Amino acid sequence: MMRTIKGKTMKRPAFTILELVIVIVLIGILASLTVPRVDRDIRQEAADSILSSIRYTQHLALLDDKHQFNKAKWQQRYWRIVFNKCGSDYYYMIGTDDNKEDANNAFFDINESAIDPNTGKPMFYACSGVSKDEVSKNVFIGEKYGITDITRTGGCDGTVNGSGGKHIGFDHLGRPHYGFSASTTPNYASIMTQACIFTFTISGQDDFSIRIEPMTGYAYIVGQPDS
Repeated sequence: MMRTIKGKTMKRPAFTILELVIVIVLIGILASLTVPRVDRDIRQEAADSILSSIRYTQHLALLDDKHQFNKAKWQQRYWRIVFNKCGSDYYYMIGTDDNKEDANNAFFDINESAIDPNTGKPMFYACSGVSKDEVSKNVFIGEKYGITDITRTGGCDGTVNGSGGKHIGFDHLGRPHYGFSASTTPNYASIMTQACIFTFTISGQDDFSIRIEPMTGYAYIVGQPDS
């Protein structure tokens, strides 16, 4: 910038337009990192994330055929998603009981779990013996979204083949099964003939439900059929 003092032209330091633009951009970036996102929709984030994990489980089943028709317990190997909690903290895990251990709660070992494509870590947890740093943080839906309760109704309620719990699995055709993890003889008693609905309670938020249709295994957020 130029100015005149007593007939002399003087130069004064000033910002150029480019410098001003850069400063404004940097301030915007810093503000976005420091100001809390008050408009974050926790309920929708949780629903989308869990729905994606259910669909990922079905995808694994379609890709990795676990059928061994010559083995009595082969149905125990279905890929499944299992919801559980340690104390009051809910989590889920995805895997397959390859060694067929008759787990009536559908549990499996960490080396039998799916790998989270986003983190490269096992989608697994156990209340003891496994550090949270070893596994994908996406499975801790109680800590991440504030989920305080999970209930199930329809085709994933009760027990089948002596097996119950909050889980659902899929066969090589993508069909949903419940109560397969303690089956000791080849049968299709566990195939779902009515829709399974998991309902999730979030502290301070409205509940949301995810419905898995029988036969096709199509899953969606209740009230959002195109989800």
